Amino acid sequence: MDDAIAHLDRMFKPKSIALVGAKDRSVWSVSAFDNLKRAGFRGKVHLINPKGGVIHGCEAHTSCAAVGEKIDAALLMVPESVLLDTFEDLHAAGVEAAVILSSGFAEAGAEGASKQRTMTEKARSLGIRLLGPNCLGFANYLDSTTIWSTPLRGPAPNPAVAIVSQSGALAAQLAQFAHQQRVSLTHMISTGNEADVSVAEVIEYLSAQPEPKAIALFLESVRDPEGFIKAAAAANRAGKKIVVLKVGSSEAAAKAAQAHTGSLVGDDAVFNALCKKLGIVRVHSLEQLIVTTDLFASFSDKIVKSKGLALMAMSGGLCEIAVDQAEEIGLNIPQLQPETKAALADALPTFATPNNPLDLTGGAMVDPSLISTAIRIISQDPNVGAVGFVFDVPATNDKRNFAKNFIAEVAAGFKAIDIPGLMLSHTFSAVSSEGRGMTDEFGMVYSGGGVNHVLTAMTDILASDAASADVLPGSTGAATSARPNSERAVLDYLASHGAAVIPAHVVTSAEQAATAAETLAGPVVLKILSEDIQHKTEVGGVALNIAGPEAAAKAYEEIMASVTSKAPSAKIEGVIVSPMRGKGVELFVGTMRDPQWGPAITLGLGGIWVEALKDTSLRLLPVSRDEVKEMVSELRGAVLLDGFRGAAKVDLDALADTVVAIGNAALALGPELVSLEVNPILASDHGIEALDGLAVWE
Repeated sequence: MDDAIAHLDRMFKPKSIALVGAKDRSVWSVSAFDNLKRAGFRGKVHLINPKGGVIHGCEAHTSCAAVGEKIDAALLMVPESVLLDTFEDLHAAGVEAAVILSSGFAEAGAEGASKQRTMTEKARSLGIRLLGPNCLGFANYLDSTTIWSTPLRGPAPNPAVAIVSQSGALAAQLAQFAHQQRVSLTHMISTGNEADVSVAEVIEYLSAQPEPKAIALFLESVRDPEGFIKAAAAANRAGKKIVVLKVGSSEAAAKAAQAHTGSLVGDDAVFNALCKKLGIVRVHSLEQLIVTTDLFASFSDKIVKSKGLALMAMSGGLCEIAVDQAEEIGLNIPQLQPETKAALADALPTFATPNNPLDLTGGAMVDPSLISTAIRIISQDPNVGAVGFVFDVPATNDKRNFAKNFIAEVAAGFKAIDIPGLMLSHTFSAVSSEGRGMTDEFGMVYSGGGVNHVLTAMTDILASDAASADVLPGSTGAATSARPNSERAVLDYLASHGAAVIPAHVVTSAEQAATAAETLAGPVVLKILSEDIQHKTEVGGVALNIAGPEAAAKAYEEIMASVTSKAPSAKIEGVIVSPMRGKGVELFVGTMRDPQWGPAITLGLGGIWVEALKDTSLRLLPVSRDEVKEMVSELRGAVLLDGFRGAAKVDLDALADTVVAIGNAALALGPELVSLEVNPILASDHGIEALDGLAVWE
């Protein structure tokens, strides 16, 4: 990776740049040249055109080689038809990095993809790294270096956010929005078709740079899954949060839907699971991408000690809106401890009610010191992990310095606490340079994203945990040569890996069924055992609540008669006799293998409910106990496991152990396993037991 970073350094930090295909009448050429001047690029800029002459007011050269000195990087603005010939000239001038604006490659179909491969091979043979093609370029604001072919704004102070986008046009829109919010950028990098340099390499490169504190990522697809996982791990090690906006359905997940488990999850569920595994935060709008990344960058040096947000405002109505939104998005706005309420009651006017959110009322307008006092008090509550204060920074300061003095009081409160504190606007609003200057003067975090977007971002920040760089998706334990096919073989295999399964006897006669029922000493259930029959009830292959040996023998005969009549070609191995369990909660656990991201596991309500409600949660394997408990909490039916209407509470530790065991067992079966499903797992007075299992093989 050190070599790769060195190569990308020569691309993103060149000392000299060639604009190949420069023309006065080209909007791309004019923009690229003006951007370099506006950014204050300190190196040499060489204009290249076969006709020479004067371009953009400067003497142009007929080729890169004709410059007569080494050139570090080039922007290629020439047609696809002459691009290959250009590489020899680049090589002659010592160019090691090129940004390709030209289109007509992989985005144009099979013929274009073939041309792209040929181009990439040619560049590699000459030692030239490529950004693009079909790419607008990059802006390195830290080094005043831009190879970008549409108009750019100049750099802003205190840069901390990097933008990486497969779409150049969207990168420009994100940069424009960031400027509107006065979110200062370290880099903006568009990767285009990724013929050579990939999104993954760019993320690793940025992770090695000290200035970017968080990375805003726009994705259409992931072309290098293994590299993407490594890059995310590198960002985690560097303490740089990745926030991603990914569009489009996952084709890989759609292919995985050939397995039953795959059909129970949405096309995007696997990518969501990947983000959770890698510690990546996923958002769903351009605005949210910038707002969330900005706040992660602002709080990169802060430790969140609790998952709750304390919110303060001078409007009771705003507080009520915040509570409603918090409940909808899952943001924890905790109740304050009695001692916190008592301290607030002593400090605030008698007409202020000490709650969270806290309405400071108009009393703070008369005595702004109430703000810093309340911030200090509320931050001491053990359930509070961050404090937010709602106030709109004006575009310009007023003559009496009211706004500035007010902001100073908020900043004083934030400086006195050891948890993150931020000020946020009521509504989504632009932030002026003077307004940002006021907040920067006091060293405080301010977002103009409005209550809606900022609270959503704080939900991610407070819930965010560092991902483990050691347990990557698809990591496997010891492999096995086992190939269980029948229900009982699957359950026995799971039991050998530590999963809790129901006791059972496999019988092949009515007499054996009677003996098994007598041994189990209680009502039993009989089920046909055949790898050719997946839905047993449809062929009369199940008998429930059978009491006594004679009834068991009769049930055996009836099952065999029904199954041989309705499924005459099925190979029958026998009948399973197990204890009949009573009431409990049925759960479903299923694994699948995504072609792009590897093995995944799904947990949901079981029995018929998994089909009817599709209430599931998914993670990439392997999973830990804590991850399984998090999956449970994501189910809409999670309340059923918590003693709903007097039912016994489910032992979540035992459930997590069994789900982890099922996941590890699936991994050990290797890549030929399409799906391993356990439906149901019964959580009851008898504990956690897998009652039925199915393995599907390629």
